[in-house]
Amino acid sequence: MNFKNLIKQTGIRMLFAFSLSTILIATISSCQKDNVNPTDPNSLQTTTPITAMSLASITTVTYKISGPISLNGLKNITISGESITGGKVPCITLSNCTNIHITHCKLINSTTTGVNLNNCVNILVDSSYISNVSCGVYAINCQTIQVVANQMLNMMGPYPRGQFVQFNAVSGAGNSVINNKCENIMGGSAPQDAINMYMTNGTSASPVTISGNWIRGGGPSTIGGGIMLGDNGGSYQIAENNNLVNPGQYGVAVAGGTNMQILNNQIFAVQNTFTNVGIYVYNQYTTGCSLIIVSGNQVNWTNSAGISNPSWNDNNCGTVTGWSSNIWGANITSSILPATIITL
Repeated sequence: MNFKNLIKQTGIRMLFAFSLSTILIATISSCQKDNVNPTDPNSLQTTTPITAMSLASITTVTYKISGPISLNGLKNITISGESITGGKVPCITLSNCTNIHITHCKLINSTTTGVNLNNCVNILVDSSYISNVSCGVYAINCQTIQVVANQMLNMMGPYPRGQFVQFNAVSGAGNSVINNKCENIMGGSAPQDAINMYMTNGTSASPVTISGNWIRGGGPSTIGGGIMLGDNGGSYQIAENNNLVNPGQYGVAVAGGTNMQILNNQIFAVQNTFTNVGIYVYNQYTTGCSLIIVSGNQVNWTNSAGISNPSWNDNNCGTVTGWSSNIWGANITSSILPATIITL
């Protein structure tokens, strides 16, 4: 198998890191609105500090119908309980914003993104439902982005979009993608990578963390897959304790960068025309690749030829620590995820 010929650069990709620190939300009275169009002006509100442990169930929310929301240069507000149909623009766009909490929103039917973040700091997107958009959450040139406990269904692309979450040049401490439930239904979606970290850098004390996510469904793209670390370089990223079922061409991968870790994930796929390999480590770029750990994972993966193909290491990222600790050909099935993961 010439695996290198099967791996292609996406050109733009994503990922994050989580903490239980609070997002401090102050007042909106001193802020100015820029192109805000919610039906209910109370949708932009002050809030008490929250932690990830206080998030409520999506199914208990009563939504307010709103038009797309676009904010520029705002600080210290919450967008909550909005039902937004995006149409030809993102459902929510934040540019140059700080300390924004997007929670318990329903963001659907956009030919672009559900949440689009540009040059923002300290943004929490949690407990929301995002469906039928080109990309769920896309963050570029941002810091401290947390995407937590959302439900996302059917990412529509087209390439280079098609991700549930993509970080592009996100940096610093406190970036994470945690405990999201994500599903693409074949024939109703056109996904690429489920979660992508492109040119994204955490820190040694606070790596970008992708943890506890449930991901089901990928393809027919022959380059997209599950969780991509180190796309065009980057550093300090961890994918741990995620469950992936039939996520596409690959399960979890390192494509470059330094200090990347793939830990304790469960990854399963049946044979399909686009399936290739469960976990791979392969430096696809000239930015360097080193200090990689792949440990404690359970993988049961069947490639397009009907052959078990749980892992591949191109040996161009130096020594991969923990490789022998993984269970290649594990006794796991699609039952690592429940039959229903999207409950809204």
